[in-house]
Amino acid sequence: MTHHRLTRRRLLVSAGAGVLGLTIVNTVAGCSDSGSPAAPASSPSRSSGGGWQRVNLSFVSAYLLIRGGEVAVVDLGTPGSGDAIGSALTAAGSGWSAVKHVILTHQHQDHAGGLPDVEPRVRATFYAGQADVAAIVTAQKPLKPLTDGDEVFGLQIIGTPGHTAGHVSVFDPSTGTLVAGDALRTTEGLVGADPKYTADPGQAAASVKKLAALDVRTILPGHGDPLTDGAADALRRLAAG
Repeated sequence: MTHHRLTRRRLLVSAGAGVLGLTIVNTVAGCSDSGSPAAPASSPSRSSGGGWQRVNLSFVSAYLLIRGGEVAVVDLGTPGSGDAIGSALTAAGSGWSAVKHVILTHQHQDHAGGLPDVEPRVRATFYAGQADVAAIVTAQKPLKPLTDGDEVFGLQIIGTPGHTAGHVSVFDPSTGTLVAGDALRTTEGLVGADPKYTADPGQAAASVKKLAALDVRTILPGHGDPLTDGAADALRRLAAG
């Protein structure tokens, strides 16, 4: 993966579903061709099982998974993304003190690069897929390794290797919400991992088939907009294709 340098940030806040929605728009220098313009802010999704909010970092996203007074953050964006994630927490009516879990889907800098910025702000457990842990540098304490079938915060950890050896996805069975990291993208419809940055395309394709077997209702990708309508059908078509 190429490294990215953040040069300018502006915040756009909009109301939605009774909760403030937030878009964080970064101007990025040296961005790879996976970059795309930032989309409008997503309204947080709420249900009896919990809710989610997207932190839109222009060409990549982090996600807040909210249950009651606690939050799990999935992915941390590029270096220096801590303020943007903190603003999203505030917009969701929460804050850093509510963050108890931080899950990194994989080792690449556009997903794990914000770790040194976020780590000192929270008292949380940090996790990553077992095969990626050694490649992720932490400042304070080791990452807790995850394997397929683990559970964190009532969320299922789905081993989805291919993009990287330790790539994991996060599934909330109570809402059908899948945080897919780079295993899935919606930059050109629903597609799999970008082959230019994927270690094992065969494994990545098998991981898509694995995800298609889940009862998915919403897909939250690392790159592209959340897919909230027809997600299961689109995922099955991709797996069959």
